[in-house]
This record gives sequence, C-alpha cells and structure tokens, in this order.
Amino acid sequence: MALKDLIEIAVVDDTAVSRGLIVNALEEMGIRNIEIFKNGEEALEHLMKAPRHLVISDFNMPKLDGLGLLEGLRAYEPTKKIGFVLVTGRGDATLIERGKALHMNNYLEKPVDMPKMKACIEAIVGSLD
Repeated sequence: MALKDLIEIAVVDDTAVSRGLIVNALEEMGIRNIEIFKNGEEALEHLMKAPRHLVISDFNMPKLDGLGLLEGLRAYEPTKKIGFVLVTGRGDATLIERGKALHMNNYLEKPVDMPKMKACIEAIVGSLD
C-alpha cells in the first residue's frame, strides 16, 4: 500500500477558500485521510488527543497563528515529532527563520497548487506513491 493511502494530514486554515485549495491539492495526490480545522487553537486541542502524521497550517489566523500552533505541538511529547508545513502569503526571511527555530519541517507560499504541495510533502515523508 502506498504512503498516500496511509498518511493522516491535518489542514489548518481560517479561510474556506485556502482550506479548499489545500484539500483539493491533497486529493489530487490521492490523499484521503484529511482532517480540517478552522483555527490553530481548535487544531492544537484536537491534535494533542489524536495526533496526525503531518500538519499543513496557515500562518495568519486568529486565536493562535501557525507558529503558535507549531510551538504548542513541539512542546507536547506525543506531538513534538509531527511533520509541520507552514503556509504563508508572505514568505519573508524573518518568518521562515522563526519557523525553523521551532523545527518547522517545510513551508509553502500561497497560492498553493498540487505540484508544489506534493514536492513539499515528499521532502518530509518521502515518496507518496
């Protein structure tokens, strides 16, 4: 069985359009185990109880931004090794450095499409096919 059939991914974004684009890209790759969260606070609470293999999170969200979510996941033993991709509309060096300091695995700049998403994920987990 291919990794794309087994991997469990959490998508975290407060904007329905962005969530839809990310989910569509994942589904184009054949990934079906996708859980959706509308903010970092909701995601952190749920992931601490039921970790996933990979989190794809927007940076700019109310309540708890993407780096706050990453920091929370890294501080909790059962979730500290979850793969984490930060999605941002502004890939400035300071933001990326902050993410790397928190052990972010990779990042994507908007707009997200399937080829960029696949390359980003495979850089973390290996071939999905």
